[in-house]
Amino acid sequence: MRRLCLLTLLAATALLHAADWTDYRGPNRDGKSPEKNLVNDWSLDGRNFLWKAPYGGRSAPVTFGNRVYLFNASGKEDTVQERLMCFDATTGKVVWEYFNTVFHSDAPAHRVAWSAPAVDAETGNIYIFGVDGHLIAVDKNGKKVWDRSLNEEYGYVSTHGGRTVSPVIDGELVIVSAILSAWGENARAGHRYAAFDKKTGAMVWLVQPGQRPYDTTYSPPIIAEIGGQRLLIAGGGDGAVHAMQVSTGKKVWSLPVSKRGMNTGVAVDGTTVFVSHSEENLEDNEMGLVAALDGTKTGELKIADLKWKDYGPQMGYSNPVFAEGVLYQIDNSSNLFAYDPATGQELWKQNLGNLQKGTPVWADGKLYIATESGVVYIVKVSREKAEVLSKVTLGDGKEPEQVVASVAVSEGRIFVVSEKAMYVFGKPSRLGAARTTTSRGVAKATPIAARVAGLARSVVDKGAQLQAVPVEVILRAGQSASFTVRSFDEKGNFLKNEKAEWSTTMKGSISGDGKFTSDAETRVQAGKITAKIGDQTVEARVRVLPVAPLGVDFEMSKVDGPPPPFWVNALGKYTIREMDGSKVLAKLADNAFTKRARTFFGHTDEHDYTVEADVRAIDRRRNMGDAGVVAQRYALTLYGNHQRLEIQPWQAEPKRTASVDFAWKKDTWYRLKLRVENLSNGTVRAQGKAWPVGEPEPDKWTIEKIDPVGSREGAPGIYADAPNEVFFDNIKVVKN
Repeated sequence: MRRLCLLTLLAATALLHAADWTDYRGPNRDGKSPEKNLVNDWSLDGRNFLWKAPYGGRSAPVTFGNRVYLFNASGKEDTVQERLMCFDATTGKVVWEYFNTVFHSDAPAHRVAWSAPAVDAETGNIYIFGVDGHLIAVDKNGKKVWDRSLNEEYGYVSTHGGRTVSPVIDGELVIVSAILSAWGENARAGHRYAAFDKKTGAMVWLVQPGQRPYDTTYSPPIIAEIGGQRLLIAGGGDGAVHAMQVSTGKKVWSLPVSKRGMNTGVAVDGTTVFVSHSEENLEDNEMGLVAALDGTKTGELKIADLKWKDYGPQMGYSNPVFAEGVLYQIDNSSNLFAYDPATGQELWKQNLGNLQKGTPVWADGKLYIATESGVVYIVKVSREKAEVLSKVTLGDGKEPEQVVASVAVSEGRIFVVSEKAMYVFGKPSRLGAARTTTSRGVAKATPIAARVAGLARSVVDKGAQLQAVPVEVILRAGQSASFTVRSFDEKGNFLKNEKAEWSTTMKGSISGDGKFTSDAETRVQAGKITAKIGDQTVEARVRVLPVAPLGVDFEMSKVDGPPPPFWVNALGKYTIREMDGSKVLAKLADNAFTKRARTFFGHTDEHDYTVEADVRAIDRRRNMGDAGVVAQRYALTLYGNHQRLEIQPWQAEPKRTASVDFAWKKDTWYRLKLRVENLSNGTVRAQGKAWPVGEPEPDKWTIEKIDPVGSREGAPGIYADAPNEVFFDNIKVVKN
């Protein structure tokens, strides 16, 4: 009876997903669709061409019901934003738009909206993850449900490449990953995976399964049932492939395969996991790999643990697809390969162009493949051969439109997004195939044990795991947070919510049912909440952050000691120095990877306030660092080598920057003052000034920026780029 119940629920979930493409790699995140009777040929002159919308992008579209969602860039120059668009799938009409103002990102404007959105079938919510580390849940009507700023809360590291992972939804969780440099035990930069409650945004778990990362990456996770465990499997920034329990984040295995970060995802056939990349291999200098691994293994794995491997194929952007007994993968030069999944033998090779980023999508015995050169193919595939049935070149006939995204398959329609437009192909009858997102029942895709009654057992059983939820919270003095303890078996299957004994070393009180109330008089503190069940304990982390007015000097700090423990992206990057008879904060210049840092020490919902600080820099070998203050996602920065003063919310985008020349002398203290104000017309005004410490404050602002698409809230902080050390003192935050 228990098995029957499980199979019934699994079947319901499969039915739900049959016509929806809710994830970048499809409803099961494997690059496959169960749909039949799809088009075998197409053209832009009317043959199976349904509609076109003049909105392109980098990321793949997703669908749910009769809606299509696309994450792309909007605006030009100083109005560039990330945008989530909702279209009517039948007509291509824009239903609504939601905008994310990019802040504190190193990605340039042409690389924003890198990740694809994901849709939750239960709630209809859409989740986007911006190049600035902004995770946002949007409802089906285009209204924000919740958001988390991983940049300000956890030290999200962005790069010029813009590489951003797409969110993944499973059961009650939405999961993302990134290089994070947070606080406390998570202060050192690591590629971490974070799971949030999809309805509230509360953090459920945060883990780092690998070693120090080489790169930021965008490897799309796949979720698979292997060995009785529901696993999330993805490539990491450390060049390894990692498998974690979805419900707990517990690492099951890791396999290092590359000397650089992994951008590709994996494919799964039963218990076999297929991996690929185009970077330098661990065993020699040869580039590229495709290989197979027994996914039931555990622990720290090695190349010798592979079932088979083939060095040389450079498949570093696209993701493998397993279908009907064949492994398909396309390399960086648009060569499509078929492999025997048991032996790794190459079955055939078919050239489709010369540049490739998007992943093939398998449906109806065919692969639908969009190439970077703008040609989109329909390829009939089997173990024996590949046959190109049709191809179409996107564009106006004069110049093809670049395509870096994968296609989506939904309700017999093929959705393709180029850099300039979205194209939809399908049989003409599909124009009348409209349906609503509420036309069917919704099945919750929760982990297996949560779907099967009768599995709960005592937490004292061998191998049981405990989880405190939320695993981390941020409070103001006097605020409260409620915690619960969940138990899971050794395979990550949910057992039950547990009754625990609660304790904390923080100032405040905690009740018997896990409600912590921080001390109203203690404006700043950081620590842990501990739950005990029998002889087992589990912890959650808490930060109580200050609000304006706030003054910070470092006279009570220890020389050569660490920065304040609750600061984000600070530990290991700053230390305390003694200078001119006072103690000051020094930005270290001992590591090229960490010489530059945005550091935060407040709440992300603060607005309309002013930040001030004294800053100073040394000059060695004609190389002088930069120092700045941050307020409401704007930075006021003195640039040493360039002798400039700038205000910018998005340093990589010069059109968003205001700049004036400013002579900044070495070994001299200057006062920086940044005031940010939300204006009634929807714009934001940022004003800044700088002057030598000891001189009167100037009456007028030195620099001003009116931002037409400004951030209306954000955490206070400081910014430094230290080829040689720069220094801070007397930090002050006040309401306007």
